[in-house]
Amino acid sequence: MHLKAAPLLVICITMSQHLFSQADSSKPITNRKDSVTIPDKDLKDVFSRKRADKKIDSLAGKQKTKKYFLTVLPGAGYTLQTGFAGLIGANIGYYNDKGEDAKISAITTSLTYSQYNQIIFPLYADIWSKGGKYNFISDNRYISYPSDIFGLGGATDPNQNHTIDFNLIKLHQTILKRVYKDFYAGIGFYYDYFWKIKVIDPQTRLINVFIQKEIGNNATASGPVFKLLYDSRANQINPEKGNFLNVVLRQNLQELGSDDEWASLLIDARKYINFPRGSKNTLAFWSYNWLTLVGDLNYLLLPSTAWDDQYNTGRGYVQSRFRGKQMTYFETEYRYGISRNGLLGGVVFFNVEHFSGNLRPYNTLLPGYGAGIRVKLNKKSGANLCLDYGFGNGSSGFYVNLGEVF
Repeated sequence: MHLKAAPLLVICITMSQHLFSQADSSKPITNRKDSVTIPDKDLKDVFSRKRADKKIDSLAGKQKTKKYFLTVLPGAGYTLQTGFAGLIGANIGYYNDKGEDAKISAITTSLTYSQYNQIIFPLYADIWSKGGKYNFISDNRYISYPSDIFGLGGATDPNQNHTIDFNLIKLHQTILKRVYKDFYAGIGFYYDYFWKIKVIDPQTRLINVFIQKEIGNNATASGPVFKLLYDSRANQINPEKGNFLNVVLRQNLQELGSDDEWASLLIDARKYINFPRGSKNTLAFWSYNWLTLVGDLNYLLLPSTAWDDQYNTGRGYVQSRFRGKQMTYFETEYRYGISRNGLLGGVVFFNVEHFSGNLRPYNTLLPGYGAGIRVKLNKKSGANLCLDYGFGNGSSGFYVNLGEVF
């Protein structure tokens, strides 16, 4: 869930519910001077004014019982891209296994409605079977989205934007089977359908005709995917250590309903390191490479800033700010605790993106950087409310997420 640009005011209320008996997944903090254990707290503890004074057992080395950790987040905000917006988000995490290495399954959804009549409704599920033999990933969303586009490449003028409107249905389904330890391979089917695409900028009517001709009134991409996954993270909602590699080869076929035949390759690699060792602070790295291999595709399907699956690349820039046939991206973030009870944390981050096309290279490197605050919504699952402020070349803005950016 993601609102971006500035300024932004967020008002939220959080509810964390225990649907089954459960043990906490977070480790308590011990004051070595007086040997007093400081229990972890989340926003529910603050609002309920209950002291979490029981000793909390770490999941490491313990048997996990079946449990569900639910977080609900109503809120309101304002951004340049959405205007005033109301939203409600929910995240549920649970375990299907009792083993020490069991991975947490997660289902996330939200509903956003904005001043500019934008509707964003995602439903994302990352489910691990008992024993971790299978991984089911379902990424579905509906978007009705008046928004701005800026042309192609990394040297476009931020003042030369054009407003378009469109509806999007996205249905991405994959099933993976464990091949060896944390390594998985599988297949899936991706379907994207844009309709009622319309250029609506009243100030550029002559240019609107040209843009409309280029992007069309609708667009369909449909076809199989082949996926390789390596995931050694214990908690995908809030990773503290481990590695992640996701490789997706997508082939769109006219026989399966796609307008055009084209292929793309996605390479998403992440690494998480405890730093300093033994602490809960995390140094995280993210490499995201979205490459068009062959064929021509609709403008709205091209790689673009903040159009990854979670809308999180390019903090410091507005969504769709840059676009091209090839996108390479790198980000690093340092996550650290502020309060000793785990309620508050902070991050600093830096990213850089690059776009290129067939006709000519776009040699511009596009950096972004910033800092943010983390508020613990659910100490059981590790879910955080993430409030960041980022800076780019000539731009800046707030970014809000339920769960870590990567």
